[in-house]
Amino acid sequence: MKDEKIVGSFQLMKSLNKSLILNTIRTHGSISRSDIAKETKLTPPTVTNIVNELLEEGLVKEWQTGSSSGGRKPILLKINSSNFYVFGIDISPREIRFAITDLNAQTLLYKTITMKEEMTSSRLFQMIAKQLYIMMDEACIELKKFVGIGIGIHGRIDADEGSSGFAPQLQHRNVPLKKELEKEFRLPVKIENDVRAMAIGENWFGSGVGISNLVCIKISHGVGAGFILNKKLFHGTNGLAGEIGHMFIESSGLKCSCGNDGCLEALVGSEGIKQRTLNKISLGYKTKLIERTNGMIENVNGQLIYEAALEGDLLAKDILEETGRYLGIAIMNIIYLFNPERIIIGGGLAKAKNFILTPIQEVVEQRALTEQAKKTEIVLSKLGDQATVIGAVALVLNEMFSVQYESVS
Repeated sequence: MKDEKIVGSFQLMKSLNKSLILNTIRTHGSISRSDIAKETKLTPPTVTNIVNELLEEGLVKEWQTGSSSGGRKPILLKINSSNFYVFGIDISPREIRFAITDLNAQTLLYKTITMKEEMTSSRLFQMIAKQLYIMMDEACIELKKFVGIGIGIHGRIDADEGSSGFAPQLQHRNVPLKKELEKEFRLPVKIENDVRAMAIGENWFGSGVGISNLVCIKISHGVGAGFILNKKLFHGTNGLAGEIGHMFIESSGLKCSCGNDGCLEALVGSEGIKQRTLNKISLGYKTKLIERTNGMIENVNGQLIYEAALEGDLLAKDILEETGRYLGIAIMNIIYLFNPERIIIGGGLAKAKNFILTPIQEVVEQRALTEQAKKTEIVLSKLGDQATVIGAVALVLNEMFSVQYESVS
């Protein structure tokens, strides 16, 4: 698709100087024209001309007067965040989350749709397109007010082409979502693996704000990680960076979906936690989980295990603490390899923070080689269930405001 066919205010971002000035205003919150010139090293006339364009386009607004060091008080500029909007989409194996946000990632409308049947490529596109039109109508926002569509999707992604390379639990390969959605909406589309999108979202709006080197770990049905190293999103040579779910943890561990034994995902993913619980119950461990499932213990899941642990169930607590120790081993390996400043844990398992964080930290403190490594910050996601959908929004905002997440390999 040719650039001139893309409508909406995103086309206004083609000027590097515009992006530079916009990002300067965004990072400062509010700033005067003269301070923008000092910060960016652009000439005052250049700043004035570009700011006038941004004011006319509605991307920036004059906010209030600042303090003066002599002479007339300067007028402060601010991003007009509520004048333009972004679509964020989180596609997981069982559901799709949709959000409309402003340029500060403040959510105006949020919906979750459960996928109850096999999702073919064409059906996936049709569902997404239909929902975006519905949400635009419900929010009473015209298409021209949107700057782009961001998508975080489960599975391997070709971020440059904007297609889903392989999403085994979604039953499709090579889905050209970027191409199809850009053709339909004439808006730019940014697509990324769900955990990498989460990492960008946390770095912009969550637990990783201001951190240059961080790792986000998402634990739900599967296990993955997103790496931001020196403010750049790391993909690896073939886009495999972050597949920590297949990191080897235990030689006698459960068989993983990949065919190997003892992978992290087989131990701490939702199915792994369930299987370890069933194995212990089969050995005669007493637990309230039998009562909670009305004797149909094969229906046990992570939520029930967590609720039983809160009530003091010893087996449930042991399962979650053991999960924390397995995660601790994986995190220790990540610390050795990448030495991040902060590690952020998200996904469904993060809700069990009272039971998993202490074992994780104990493993790190016992195994780390240096005091600095032992003090690596391990925190939970601030964005919770919306981490990937807000990360999808951040993909668009990053393209609009800066280039700091340019991929490295």
